[in-house]
Formats: sequence, structure tokens, C-alpha cells
Amino acid sequence: MSKHTVATRDAWLKARLELLEAEKALTRRSDELARQREALPWVKIDKPYRFETDEGSATLTDLFRGRSQLIVYHFMFGPDYTAGCPSCSAIADGFDGVAVHLANHDVTLMAVSRAPLAKLQAYKARMGWKFPWASADGSDFNFDFSVSFTEAQQRAGDIEYNFERAGHAMDMTPAPEPVVRFAASCGTDAPAYSRDRPGISTFVYEDGVVYHAYSTYARGVDGLWGMYQWLDRAPKGRNEKGIWWRRHDEYERR
Repeated sequence: MSKHTVATRDAWLKARLELLEAEKALTRRSDELARQREALPWVKIDKPYRFETDEGSATLTDLFRGRSQLIVYHFMFGPDYTAGCPSCSAIADGFDGVAVHLANHDVTLMAVSRAPLAKLQAYKARMGWKFPWASADGSDFNFDFSVSFTEAQQRAGDIEYNFERAGHAMDMTPAPEPVVRFAASCGTDAPAYSRDRPGISTFVYEDGVVYHAYSTYARGVDGLWGMYQWLDRAPKGRNEKGIWWRRHDEYERR
């Protein structure tokens, strides 16, 4: 017999209507947060960043691909990795479906990582993805937008991520077990793995000028993690006991 509460249909409906009010309040609050994001001031980008793409060397302006808005997903794939971060990979599984809709609404979705382009291309082929992915190898881009850090910063404890200093699990010593496990799955060790972090940054191109509009990190990218939007509505919720997800081509290997 189920250990979960079992009720009559009338009792269920009463509880559901109470939850509905909370859901509506959250939706209204989310709408207000979206308006606040849109109202953030923009910062002019003056640095001439360079990237490597499937089409060749590119500027930040080129990444817009003729559109006025650019959303960059900072995908954890450092130069020492042999494969992309499993969590970023799970998030990126949803990119292809949405990218075409964004492209037809004046928004380009682009992943950016520090790994050399050849590594990104090989991994992208393995995963079967089509979305554009640029390499920032040799560029300050990832460092300037607080998703990559030097070994010297790491040793000095001088990492500021998610707008705070030393506040993330990847800054802990010794590294937590999930960080060690993910690092190994990327073919590297925990310190090298932790020198790259996930995030989203958005940019606007207007009157020949690129502006930075918004960035978010850590759990700020949760809304992009498609499987969790479904699990949060499943009967048992996330039902997690540690790290359970894999790259989508690895589940059958368990």
C-alpha cells in the first residue's frame, strides 16, 4: 500500500486548487522577474574578442549571425577536457529544439567553451547536436564573464563566481565526490575541471555596437535544464539520491 497520502477526489481537488493559487503567484512573480531582467542597464563591449567557429575565425558581432540578440551558454568544456561536462550536456540536449524558434524571433543561441574547436566538433558529432558552438580558446571572453579561472586564481582562492567569492562547491578543498566523478568523466582532475563553470550571458547588437545585457550562473541555469521541468511535475518529483544523470549515450552502459 502506498505510503503517500491517498484522498477522495473532492479532497484532492481542494488541495489542487490551493496549489494552483501558489502556482499562479509564482508565475506572476516570474513574469515580474523577466521584466526586471529586461530593464537591466546594458554595458558596452569594447574588447575585440575572437572565436573559432565552424565557419572560421569570428568576432563577437559575428556570433549574432545577423540578429540583434545573442544568448551564450557557457558550456563547461575546458582545454584539458576530453568530453563536455555531463550536466552541461544534459542541458544542451534541449538546445536544438528551441534554437530554431529563437532564430526566428531575432535571437541566436550559441554555446561557447574554451576547448579547441576540433574537440568541440568531435563531441558535438558524438552527441548528435546541431546548434552552433564556438571556441574561445586563447580569448579573454570566458575569463571576463566569470566562467573560467586561472590556476593561480584557484590556488590563491581568488575565484569570484556567481557574484560571490569562494561560494561554490567547486571551490571546496578537498573537492566533493560529485566534482571528482564529473572531472574523471571529462578526462581530467577536479582542479582542472573546476576552472571552468556554467552560465548564461546575453548580448544586444544595436547601431553597430555590442552590449552585455545579462548573466547568470550556477542554479541560475536551472530553468534551461529541460528534464527537471518535467521531473518537477512528475508524481515523485526529482526523487534524487546523488548524481544519477549521464550523457544521453551513456545510460545503456550502466
